[in-house]
Amino acid sequence: MPWGQVVIGPPGSGKTTYCTGMSEFLTGLGREVAVVNLDPANDTLPYKCAVDISDLITLSDVMDNLKLGPNGGLIYCMEYLEKNLDWLKEQLEKVKVNYILFDFPGQVELYTHHNSVRNVLAELQKCGYNLVAVHLVDSHYCNDAGKFVSVLLTSLSTMLQMELPHVNVLSKADLIERYGKLAFNLDFYTEVLDLNFLLEHLQDDPVFQKYKKLNEALIGVIQDYSLVSFVMLNIQDKESVLRVMKSVDKANGYVFGDTEERNIQSLLSCAVGAEFEYDKIKDVREKYMDVDAKTEDQDDSS
Repeated sequence: MPWGQVVIGPPGSGKTTYCTGMSEFLTGLGREVAVVNLDPANDTLPYKCAVDISDLITLSDVMDNLKLGPNGGLIYCMEYLEKNLDWLKEQLEKVKVNYILFDFPGQVELYTHHNSVRNVLAELQKCGYNLVAVHLVDSHYCNDAGKFVSVLLTSLSTMLQMELPHVNVLSKADLIERYGKLAFNLDFYTEVLDLNFLLEHLQDDPVFQKYKKLNEALIGVIQDYSLVSFVMLNIQDKESVLRVMKSVDKANGYVFGDTEERNIQSLLSCAVGAEFEYDKIKDVREKYMDVDAKTEDQDDSS
């Protein structure tokens, strides 16, 4: 019974770096892991690749031979993969481990409204793969109200389109305040709390003032679904990677599987192992944000 992480997200969000770091982390824990590259534009791989889509098709060949741009070329590549799914299945059968990281392209359209990736993953699920989508977005988008709303909409659209258990990740946590201090506490962004406060910031921006009704409608959609939340990640921080791993293992059911030795105590520990939100963001606040934690703690206690 194989398990897998489907690593997706916008360009530059750190998908390949995540696959490299997570595979090394899991290997260090004694878990046998393989990485499958399904990004036809990724011609420089920092990890050992068990299956590489470049053996089937590459973006550069498509662009040269069909005279397509990068976006159209990636869509063509994913459609080609869908039509040649037997090739992927044959390659995966040669992979003799039960845990796989799938490194996908960074084109957002592939996950928000195009069907090829979803269809490929649906077929893998029929073959017995227990998959979870790990959706990475840059954490520094929290600094801009308009960009954060865009991140929320993209994450929500991806969740609805992909039809998989989903873990949304704010990557590069060490850069979260790269462009200035956050307007709200960190848990406002990770738990996606009352977005009406965010709406006030949008209305104060001259660029967004004329879109008041549109902003209200978009935020209303996000809150009506109430599906999106985030886990913070710095791939260089073992505690951060461990927290993401635990979220992923619960989402794809690995924690309840039979590949590794488990007992009733470990299952009960998982069932009651929910963290308070403060504990989940404490490390990020203390290590990477310009926050006087002691002062805030005193304010909270009072």
